[in-house]
Amino acid sequence: MQNKLKKIAKDTNYFLRKFIKIQKKSPLLLPMNYGLFSGGKKIRSKIMVDVGKIFNVDYKKLIIVGAAVECIHSYSLIHDDLPCMDNDKTRRGKPSTHIKFGESTAVLAGNSLLILAYEILGKELTGIDDKTKINLIKKISECSGHLGIAGGQYLDLSYEHKKVSKKKITEMEIKKTGKLFSFCCAVPLIMKKKGDKEIRIFENIGAEIGLLFQIADDLIDYTGQSSIVGKKTKKDEMQGKATLISLLGHKNAIKYSNKLILKLNKKISKYGSRSKDLINTLDYIVNRNN
Repeated sequence: MQNKLKKIAKDTNYFLRKFIKIQKKSPLLLPMNYGLFSGGKKIRSKIMVDVGKIFNVDYKKLIIVGAAVECIHSYSLIHDDLPCMDNDKTRRGKPSTHIKFGESTAVLAGNSLLILAYEILGKELTGIDDKTKINLIKKISECSGHLGIAGGQYLDLSYEHKKVSKKKITEMEIKKTGKLFSFCCAVPLIMKKKGDKEIRIFENIGAEIGLLFQIADDLIDYTGQSSIVGKKTKKDEMQGKATLISLLGHKNAIKYSNKLILKLNKKISKYGSRSKDLINTLDYIVNRNN
């Protein structure tokens, strides 16, 4: 599992470094690189490659789309860390982008990474017809804006120190985290020109994977050590975050997570031996410590 993650991370970073190298010179490239190449595990890209294996999609093309996804993910982390958001001073064991370069620069670097994702999808998908490119850009836009990451972050902040229902918490976490996983799961089917019904099935699987990922993240914050996690832990409780742990309690949140992964495994295992990598990745998501 670790070797496969490392290969995807290496290939994704190689593509991104080449793509950024041909960009015109800009003072924002340094903070963009800082936020983008901060040592992330590329789990979203791994999920995409895993689904791609089920549908026999070209690995190199998925790496390019994965590069765009990592730009979106990095933009969201840079903005999440800002003092007006979650106010995190460290990320993956080093100073957050706004600590290193200043708040205004961090905002602009995040914005630039968001736009870079669309540039990658618009220019670099050789062998993919324009209609498919437009569909991918439309889908990733929906996952990134007010219907996805940005909207989820807004709800996350607005729910602080409030009593929030389980339905609202799960909807918020699916927007904040699950939507980008939905995109990753849908990409291989979009490339294969599958029908809307089948695409929606995998978008829903992706949303549930994202929810599983967020619960695992919240559990890491609740029980993890800052030195291992790479950022300050136990912040959710201090900030009054609305999470399934705060609502259900630690043990019941673990039970919820276990039920969710069983449900996902049942859906995915229908695709036979080709789904093995995806099932292994879900197991990794649940059992990771950072």
